[in-house]
Amino acid sequence: MAKPIVLVVGSLHYDIMVEADHLPCRDETAVGRRWYPKFGGKGGNQAVSCARQGAETRFLGAIGTDDFGAFLAAGLTRGGVDTRFLRQVADTGSGISVAVQDAAGDYAATIVSGANLAIDPGWLAVSDVWDGVGLLVLQNEIPEAVNLAAATEARRRGVRTLLNAAPVRPLSDAFCQMIDILVVNAVEAEMMGADPVHSLPSAAAAAGRLADRFQAVIVTAGSKGLAVVAPEDQAWTVPAEPVQVVSSHGAGDAFIGALSAALVAGKPMRNAALAASHAAAMHVSGQAD
Repeated sequence: MAKPIVLVVGSLHYDIMVEADHLPCRDETAVGRRWYPKFGGKGGNQAVSCARQGAETRFLGAIGTDDFGAFLAAGLTRGGVDTRFLRQVADTGSGISVAVQDAAGDYAATIVSGANLAIDPGWLAVSDVWDGVGLLVLQNEIPEAVNLAAATEARRRGVRTLLNAAPVRPLSDAFCQMIDILVVNAVEAEMMGADPVHSLPSAAAAAGRLADRFQAVIVTAGSKGLAVVAPEDQAWTVPAEPVQVVSSHGAGDAFIGALSAALVAGKPMRNAALAASHAAAMHVSGQAD
């Protein structure tokens, strides 16, 4: 029997990473040490993370008819993601970002969304998109009109919707009502109206505050752990696994991938949260596969 599929509707960015001694000031031309391309975009990263965790994963999004788009499509395919619903958009460049990182690890970045803004909500009305789908995963790097269309169609078909609300932006009431699971980090939770998160108890309080608007909420608090508020007034926290941190970059996408894979496989929320916490710990410690 075929496994349920995770459908990710989201962004793709061709990331140009630049390493330099320092970040350039206004009107300064800084000299970098090296640059390299990287597959990116929250949608693409989370789709690959889902597939890496063993979930059958399908992606719907847009690229331009350029070399950057070809690179991004190849990255999805190499990651084991079904790309049948990835569309090329004429006369529009693929999404890109340019990030400069200094010797201390601080960075500044600029994103140009490009084809990500050209995703047509009508693409989601195609029945084949939804064949076998057991979970919809969204982020905030594409227009809300697309997210709302996807979540509305998912609700009509009895498919749960998970939103990783990053980057934070105002969400319409209509869209909030379609979200089954909200996942945010400590900073995002505060930006959405919760009190500052500095501990597990405060993460739990933030999750409880956001649960006034969403059915289930997960607030991740980095090295502190995470807090969950689920339907039927269930609430609990999960301390972070003690590991030596190599880099926290990409930990959120690793978390979403493991969480989604567990949920679509039918695991209860508690088990899925534990699996996601472990995957994030392995990622930041450099022990992920």
